[in-house]
This record gives sequence, structure tokens and C-alpha cells, in this order.
Amino acid sequence: MNWAKKKQRKDEVKARANEPNFRFHTCRVVGCGKPSRAATQDGLDTFFCRSHADHHSRHGSPYKASYTAKELAPHRKRARAWLKGHEDDPWVKNAIVRVETLYNAAGPHVEAFRLRGLSPEERARAAWARLRKAKIDPRRVLEASLTIALTVQADLQPDSKSEYRRVQLAKLVHKLSSGTHKKWTAGVEGPTEMHVYPRSRGQVLRHIGAHVDKATELLVEHHGF
Repeated sequence: MNWAKKKQRKDEVKARANEPNFRFHTCRVVGCGKPSRAATQDGLDTFFCRSHADHHSRHGSPYKASYTAKELAPHRKRARAWLKGHEDDPWVKNAIVRVETLYNAAGPHVEAFRLRGLSPEERARAAWARLRKAKIDPRRVLEASLTIALTVQADLQPDSKSEYRRVQLAKLVHKLSSGTHKKWTAGVEGPTEMHVYPRSRGQVLRHIGAHVDKATELLVEHHGF
């Protein structure tokens, strides 16, 4: 798609977003009662109001929050111990190779402050490139996958949708990729530092979660996680 077509498409979407659609006037979350974004001049979302749409984008669910570090800790410990005890397992080795393939196929490293304008899929690949550059052990990605699987299993009120699980998984992997950190020693006022962290929300998390699901599917299937 060339620049002119992109601009035309952007203008069309903007026009539709600015025109309220009262056929979809109420947020679908039970008990909310607020107008959906499509019923206002705030977007095309016909399901949720602004606050629940933002919650859904960030957490993978319009009503359930992300798991806290305290909730994840015991399951992370179990996942780490299990992987350590199954280093020679063929399905563990297979998953490691698949994660390494994600690293190698991610393309060139892109600084976190240069992500603007990239599509969610391109940003997801950039996250894998950052993991590669930081030399993150693929086992840590497997650990994140098993941690979320065990946490969901132990949750008394889980969100059973794959989207929520994938977003929770992607948030852990996204943290591993960190951001871009630079420091300049020259200058009258002394050293200057810059720390930029990519936002952990939106479709990029769905892409990362799907990538990890694909990489670990045989491991999860054969060991029942």
C-alpha cells in the first residue's frame, strides 16, 4: 500500500470514528452502562466504552486485570524447577530451537525509540530482535510460558479465553526484551542518559503471545500444561 492509499484509508477511518453509531450504544461489560466508543466520537469499537477498551488493550480482558508479581511468583518457581529437571526432554529442546528461530528470523535490531510508525507485527519482531541482542536465554521464554499456564490453572476465577492468556504471556516476554538505554559522557553538564521502554499493550502483545504459543505448542501438548 503506497503513501496516498495509506492516507486515504486513515482519513476514512478517522471520518467513521468521528461519526457516532447509535446502533451499538452500550458497553458490553455487565453493569457498565457507559456508551460504547462507536456511540461517541471516540473510535469504532462497538463492544466497549473507552475505559474498558483501554483495559482490554492492556490486559487482554475488558474486566480481569493482569496477574501480579506475587501471584506469578510460586508458579514461576515451579516452572523454573520443572525446566531444570527436564533439560534433556526432546520437547523442551524442540521449544528452545523454535524460540531461537524467532530470534534469528526477527530481522535487524531496532532501537526502542525508532518503533514509531511500525505495524504491530513489525514491533513484535523488533521485540524478538531485542531479546536476541540482549542474549536472553530461550529457556526464560519457556519459563514465562509455563508460568502463565500454571497460574491460569490455579486461578479460581480465570479468564478462559486464549487472548487473555496470550497477552499475559506476552507481557512477561516483553519485559525480558526491556528497552533501549544510552549514555553520553560528553557535554558541559556531564553525562546524559536516555532510557526508552516500548509500551506493553495493544496488538503487538497478541502477536508476541501467538509466537510463543506456536513455539511451545508441542511442549505444552505432550506435558499437559
